Amino acid sequence: MSQGETVAGGVATPNRWLLGMRPRTLTMAAVPVVTGAVLAWSEGFRVDAVTFILTLAAAVLIQIGTNLFNDASDGLRGADGPERIGPLRLTGAGLATAEQVRSAAVVCFVLALLAGVYLVWAGGLVILLIGLASLVSGYAYSSGPRPLSHGPWSEIWVIVFFGLVAVAGSYYLQALVLPDTAVLLTGLAIGAPAAAVLLVNNVRDRASDRRVGRRTLAVMVHPATARWLYAAWMVLPFALLGVAWGWGLLGLVWLALPLFVWLALRFARLPVGPAMNEQLGHTALAQLALSVLLCIEWLT
Repeated sequence: MSQGETVAGGVATPNRWLLGMRPRTLTMAAVPVVTGAVLAWSEGFRVDAVTFILTLAAAVLIQIGTNLFNDASDGLRGADGPERIGPLRLTGAGLATAEQVRSAAVVCFVLALLAGVYLVWAGGLVILLIGLASLVSGYAYSSGPRPLSHGPWSEIWVIVFFGLVAVAGSYYLQALVLPDTAVLLTGLAIGAPAAAVLLVNNVRDRASDRRVGRRTLAVMVHPATARWLYAAWMVLPFALLGVAWGWGLLGLVWLALPLFVWLALRFARLPVGPAMNEQLGHTALAQLALSVLLCIEWLT
């Protein structure tokens, strides 16, 4: 399909593969890598540019590959049909076959693996274990007999891999010392709004997920409970960062609190529908804003 073509219903698709990458949420892969590297830099460790770039590339490629595996899997299961509220998916919309999407996902994983070879050379066994765990879990998120994305633990998976592991791993690659409690708490703080992004996605897709047998957290709990959980994950970062670095030392980070509170209040009364796509994007940007303010605070 060439640039500017349309699919059924007249929806323009300027670039189908860009659509499949889900660019609005790719910041969730970049943010923890940057946060971990800047934290190491602020503590006096020399940041190696090649290591940083390859860490960032590997993280983004793993997320893109995970997104594409998810696209193919959900499309085959009928979860992304014409009634879908969220953005178009390649397989579900007929923009590509499941085999094509999976092949693209494998390419992303192979490229991430190649970047990982250098990172393992730079960071040793710890990075090898992190890299393999990230690749395996990225595949298992949507594939296999019991995909992680079909159960109630996918938000916890996001907190672990898009927060704790990514921040700590990026920090370790630059500092080459094991992260302390403050670094780990920072990773959890970065991962919490990433989990909130996924929760918005799953609340939006609750009806279609139930129809195809997916038992996500949003399906398992009452809708009101899911919205309370979103609010909790949006407030939790400030508590974690306060414990990690001291309440009085957060400085600029407090500037993000009104945004996080506003998003929580907005989501509490937001009806299920296309507006949740905007909420999802705003939540990802809120995580980015938090990281930027935190990095500025560390460096000033």
